Amino acid sequence: MNLYPAIDILGGSAVRLRKGDFDASKVYDEDPLSAARGWIEAGARHLHVVDLDGARSGEPVNLEHLRQISDLGVPVQYGGGLRSAAAVNDALAAGAARVILGTAAFTDADLLREVLDAHEPAQVLVAVDVRGGYVATHGWLQTTDARARDAFTDLRAQGVRHFVFTNIDHDGMLDGPNRDEVVWAARAAGDGSLIFSGGIGALSDLEALHSLSEELELDRLTGVIVGKALYEGRFTIEEAHAALGEAPSPLEG
Repeated sequence: MNLYPAIDILGGSAVRLRKGDFDASKVYDEDPLSAARGWIEAGARHLHVVDLDGARSGEPVNLEHLRQISDLGVPVQYGGGLRSAAAVNDALAAGAARVILGTAAFTDADLLREVLDAHEPAQVLVAVDVRGGYVATHGWLQTTDARARDAFTDLRAQGVRHFVFTNIDHDGMLDGPNRDEVVWAARAAGDGSLIFSGGIGALSDLEALHSLSEELELDRLTGVIVGKALYEGRFTIEEAHAALGEAPSPLEG
């Protein structure tokens, strides 16, 4: 599985939220570029960047930060405020290797189809963000009446193959992933792929995810997003790669 260190941008800084609460944010680096550079220097091979300002406003706000981070040479997946074809194109033009649709995937079927038709399947991820078993949208500020399990089915029927799953109730809580939840979410991705996020707090959590994927042959579980645990030094990038079974790159020997 791949490790995706998270850089959530709010008010120009790299922050982490607790349970998606914008009023419970903590600044970990006043410069998102500095945060990105630090993860890359520590060995990160992928980055997960979320424009929280954009998620709240409905359009990308931090594309310049995305450009600067993308210029560091590591593939970046980017989400937050991508609710039009133009916004998606702008994010890709700014250097994103992949874009993440959230709200738009649940509120605008025509846009979802347009984006899927215009880009390679692997370039488009859909975020299934869940609070209390139901999908949350609009920067996690609204909860829909769509159940998470049904959302996967509906999205797959529309052609979505690559997903990011987040349990908002665990995000930033460092309380570890729920085994049963990981299993059903990975299986719900069907023949596509799933990146898991929410609650990673210890190296043992990553080891458990890796063991689970091998034990149950969950090949579709391809990655995990980690934020607070890395920022607070609970384990290193190198330790995380080892726990997830990632072989060292040639440069790392």
